[in-house]
Amino acid sequence: MAINNPYQSYKQNSINTASPGELTLKLYNGCLKFITLAKKAIQDGSVEAKNTNLIKAQNIINEFMVTLNMDVKVSEQLMTMYDYLYRRLVEANVKSDLAILEEVEGFITELRDTWKEVIQLNRQQQFSQSGQA
Repeated sequence: MAINNPYQSYKQNSINTASPGELTLKLYNGCLKFITLAKKAIQDGSVEAKNTNLIKAQNIINEFMVTLNMDVKVSEQLMTMYDYLYRRLVEANVKSDLAILEEVEGFITELRDTWKEVIQLNRQQQFSQSGQA
């Protein structure tokens, strides 16, 4: 009989019940986590851990790129930004360059914070509309 890990169950449930906006926020946070782990791996001289974590960050950026709705005008600008960030992550991986990771981390943090603000504004708008009904 298999015993379920409560943390794993909670984590899976939080993903299954998250809105698309919340999932995007989780991806931004995951990307930042993998960049942080890659920076530590570079400092520790762990090439394998650096590579693994940067590939995970690259995969998240790639997911943003392939899921963009190109019918929305801002998507063109986001695509350009994501393409740049993806290329910088590849370069950081090849060169083990902490400065590049700091740069990418700054951009991802700004995108994440903006996205978080959009979610909060959307919730406030939904709450105020439901209160008027």
